[in-house]
Amino acid sequence: MLTVSHLTKKYGRNVACRDISLEIPEGEAAILLGPNGAGKSTLMKSVIGLLKYEGQITVRGLNNKSSEAKRIVGYIPELPALYPNLTVSEHMEFIARAYKLANYADRVSDLLDAFELTDKKKKFGDELSKGMQQKLNICLGLLPDPDLVLMDEPMVGLDPHAIKELKREIDEMRNRGKTLLISTHIIDSVDMLWDRTIIMQSGSVMACVERSELEKSGKSLEDYFFEVTENRNADASTRPADGATAG
Repeated sequence: MLTVSHLTKKYGRNVACRDISLEIPEGEAAILLGPNGAGKSTLMKSVIGLLKYEGQITVRGLNNKSSEAKRIVGYIPELPALYPNLTVSEHMEFIARAYKLANYADRVSDLLDAFELTDKKKKFGDELSKGMQQKLNICLGLLPDPDLVLMDEPMVGLDPHAIKELKREIDEMRNRGKTLLISTHIIDSVDMLWDRTIIMQSGSVMACVERSELEKSGKSLEDYFFEVTENRNADASTRPADGATAG
């Protein structure tokens, strides 16, 4: 579904992503783990086509910046980018028209209900609290029901109810065969919502492990993460060599 080949992104002399190659098969939920500054957001923004970079990224074999690819990709950024002069309802209407959605009224209603925004429909973007802005940010990303969903730190700023609803949405999307890439630095926030985990550090992919591999080893995801990032005798068999495909 998603293939990243030898992605390198530099900001001046700073290398944010260094020769990253990875693959996420159709229908899998992948977690992108790493400390702050690991390059997770840069990778996400490159996949969605917001940045220039070296290398190649494809979605179902299509160039990620092509209009065909963009139709099947959804993105929930780390920081909401709302229009101050649009209401909650108008934001949802804007996305529905941008994606040329049909019969979307029920989906809009369900999302706003799930994330407790129904009574905020007439509020403008800049009138919402940060938590409410993040909830709307999530609703906007989920409304088109994309085949590939990218989420960058989606649970930051959410209240317990919203976290529960987002996890339910993620689980439902997995069950419907959607492909997900979810970036986070909070390990326990992802619970069991993953099929493979990609660990980044200092702009590089340090390891990629499938759930079945980790279960066989008897290690928790937290233990494995610290083995990899702090060199605590991690099993080298689950780590890709430099430039190798993590998939």
